[in-house]
Amino acid sequence: MRQTIKKESIRLFGENGFKETSIQDIVQALHVTKGTFYYYFSSKEELLTEIHFEFIDNLVEQIDEIASHTTKKNHQKLVDVVRLMVINIKSERSSGNILFREMRHLGENSYTEIARKRYEVRERVEGIIEEGIRDGEFRANLNSSIVSLGILGIVNWSYQWLNPEGKFSPEEVANIFVDMILHGVLLQEEDNR
Repeated sequence: MRQTIKKESIRLFGENGFKETSIQDIVQALHVTKGTFYYYFSSKEELLTEIHFEFIDNLVEQIDEIASHTTKKNHQKLVDVVRLMVINIKSERSSGNILFREMRHLGENSYTEIARKRYEVRERVEGIIEEGIRDGEFRANLNSSIVSLGILGIVNWSYQWLNPEGKFSPEEVANIFVDMILHGVLLQEEDNR
């Protein structure tokens, strides 16, 4: 029932927003009582916090799995992380939108804990970049912190506009992002002649 409440809440928060969705809306959609809700969650904020934790913990686990491959080059790990995050939009769009849009409704303690967890994602991406610099795959003058923020900014913003059923599939968008991140948009000097 806990997962059912979360799943329905994600749908309702995605459609109507966190603030506009009441506990009554959630229990009514599930045909249960408020007592059932309060058996699993002490408040709507606790529910929102758990949705955030689950999304981020899942993402960190998947990135850790990618980063732990000893036979993959770091640029391929970076490609896999970008693809993972963009392609996840197809299955996790509502959770992702809630993560980015509804954080402002969290209390200070929850907000601080979620910000710390979000930093774990950044640390993982930054670690791949730093390893790539050490291994000579990436330019030595890259600022791994800024590059990781840039990559995450590009990928995370796509939750706001990418329609998984639109003209470009998440896979195609991921490939465009990967090409842009790894190769930029400027023609090589010899191509400009």
